[in-house]
Amino acid sequence: MNPSKVVRENVRRLTDLPNIGKAGAADLELLGIEKPDDLVGLDPYEMYERLCILTGCRHDPCVIDVFISVTSFINGDDPKVWWAYTAERKKVQAAK
Repeated sequence: MNPSKVVRENVRRLTDLPNIGKAGAADLELLGIEKPDDLVGLDPYEMYERLCILTGCRHDPCVIDVFISVTSFINGDDPKVWWAYTAERKKVQAAK
């Protein structure tokens, strides 16, 4: 969902999360995430690695940005567009 339209109190399904549409919801479900609260405490980088292993292919790194956006949101941050997290991801990856 477009982050500007997300109302925290109305988030019940995966597609209610910022930056999550049908394809993103399918990725989350593949990871065993059935509802938004299942994201609490998850590491977006580990989620990405698991997704790549489960699907047998390396996904675009922007998927990490989306995962950062939803885990940050579920942990209390304001909803933001996924590309707001690109610089953070690049910094973390450069440090590895």
